[in-house]
Amino acid sequence: MEFREIVTFMEVAQLKSFSRAAEKLGYSQAAVTIQIKHLEQELGARLFDRIGKQVTLTHQGVVFTEHAGRLITDMARARTALSEPSELSGRLCIGTIESICATIFPDLLKEYHRLYPRVSVSIVTGSPDKLLDMMNCNALDIVYFLDKKMYDPKWIKALEVPDRVIFVTSADNPLANASISLEEMIRQPLILTEKDASYRLLLEQHLASLELDIHPFLEIGNTEFIVRLLRDNQGVSFLPEFTVRQDIENGRLVPVHVPGFTMRIWKQIVYHKDKWVSREMEAFLLLAAQSEPHG
Repeated sequence: MEFREIVTFMEVAQLKSFSRAAEKLGYSQAAVTIQIKHLEQELGARLFDRIGKQVTLTHQGVVFTEHAGRLITDMARARTALSEPSELSGRLCIGTIESICATIFPDLLKEYHRLYPRVSVSIVTGSPDKLLDMMNCNALDIVYFLDKKMYDPKWIKALEVPDRVIFVTSADNPLANASISLEEMIRQPLILTEKDASYRLLLEQHLASLELDIHPFLEIGNTEFIVRLLRDNQGVSFLPEFTVRQDIENGRLVPVHVPGFTMRIWKQIVYHKDKWVSREMEAFLLLAAQSEPHG
């Protein structure tokens, strides 16, 4: 079995045409036919059905595409490892949500740029659903998002770290370090993220299960702006703990305890299982994992 036969097979499978595969690869159609026939003989299986001008994969052909794809990817990785310069200099496109972009990314990307100054990084922000759709269309290399645990057979998950979502206010607010019921809490002057934020949605779903609803006095998608309002004692918000951890440690903000109510959300990094993982991606994934607090 020759590697070029595997490449030819994948081209025929994708283009569903011997003639178009031959044209793309620079072979004659007869050469493509001979390569596929030889491959089928070695595998002892028919890979394509040829009915008229229609070319379709058989069941055995579909199974072989999975293995052939991995072989081609492994060969590309081997060639890259031998030919790429030592310094990273490619491109990296990352999708993330606004709260992560505002709080985690400044330090993370500062360190990434220090280590790999020649890599060009672009950031796209949006809701998890929008970003994951873009990743599935290969418009993003990596998605770093916040939501309940999510899985998909099309993804590889590189990071999954839990974090609490808490009610938080200024240290000067009468509610600082207080303990109040959830019913009382939702009557406070609340500043919340927009409805498509995953943790806002989880809160509303929980309230709906209790036949309660929430009416914030302000909705805004900018987490940094919400934190500034909280510092000025302008109300109470519901935010992932990591977004306000430094302010809590510095004593500017304080959690508000709601007995019987806890909510956990997960920081997650995923990429498509068929994505060629570049060295730029590998470096970012490693640095993101190392930046997570331990202990």
